Amino acid sequence: MAVDGVTNTGADAAGATGARTRLSDNYDTFLVLLTAQLQNQDPLAPMDSTQFTQQLVQFSQVEQQIRTNEQLEGLVTQYQASSAGAALSYLGRDAIIEDDSTRLTGGKANWAYALDDTADNVSLTVRDSRGRDVFKTTGLNAEGNHLFAWDGKNQNGDPVEDGVYTLVISAKDAAGETIEHTTTVRENHSRRRFHGL
Repeated sequence: MAVDGVTNTGADAAGATGARTRLSDNYDTFLVLLTAQLQNQDPLAPMDSTQFTQQLVQFSQVEQQIRTNEQLEGLVTQYQASSAGAALSYLGRDAIIEDDSTRLTGGKANWAYALDDTADNVSLTVRDSRGRDVFKTTGLNAEGNHLFAWDGKNQNGDPVEDGVYTLVISAKDAAGETIEHTTTVRENHSRRRFHGL
């Protein structure tokens, strides 16, 4: 008697619980058929007992697979709950992110930049979302970290609209060689949307 059809129960979309119910029903059917075979077998040519053993082993393996699937489903649920809790813990906190764009809000925008070496000259240019230069100034040229706070006014001293602005930094040494730098912004996570929440 073949029982190959039972091995696919764990993959059914209804999940491991439904698979366990179907396995129980199939197992009961298997026992009924097994008993019928034993009752009706030819006494002169009895069935090989290894066939019964193999079929019982197959049922046992399927049952173990279903139990494993149930445990994996539980782990997935716990992981999803843990991920959501971890994301919530960042709400209302500030984070420093490596980025050269930030939002101007109420006439305030702040960046930080770090120079890998001392520069001969540092140029800071603020650009709007269309890539147009809005404000230019010189920056601090010492090696290390520096802050740049922009008051939201253009080169003529007129206030500009709130929105996303980008800081472009050009740092060169006395020989005109470019000095590597890193730009960061401070972001409040209350404004960010977490995936999965």
